[in-house]
Amino acid sequence: MKFSGELTVKAPRAEVYKAVRDARFFASCVEGVQDLQETAPDTYSAVFATKVAYMNFKFKVTVQVVRADEPNEIEAKVEGMPLGIVGRLAATSITRLTEAGDETKISYDVDAALAGKLGSIGQPVLRSKAKEMERQFAARLAAAFAAPETPPA
Repeated sequence: MKFSGELTVKAPRAEVYKAVRDARFFASCVEGVQDLQETAPDTYSAVFATKVAYMNFKFKVTVQVVRADEPNEIEAKVEGMPLGIVGRLAATSITRLTEAGDETKISYDVDAALAGKLGSIGQPVLRSKAKEMERQFAARLAAAFAAPETPPA
């Protein structure tokens, strides 16, 4: 199953790259990430909890940054095992950052494979969930780069 998308952040590319390369910051933009730990350089483990359709899922995930080309591109591999049910998640993602005036365009491609109960839900439901997660991520990322408001004098 493949997902792709784009979002734009009002910040210089180098700043955006540094932020999305910071695992703690990145995780703070993704709803449901808990217990993030660095297990080796560029390798992290976490618990990811989410609700898909009428079911709640919790995954033990490992994320490994396999390639980082500052400030242009980041490639990562994600593997996860759902807790409490039989299944598996495997994904690769490529995130590209390009300058767009005083903004940064972030484009991403994710290739995910789901096995077990989660895989049986069906692609339309999972695509809908992915789009919802993208909207939440984009809003949190944009908020993190939003200029602080100047209080009235």
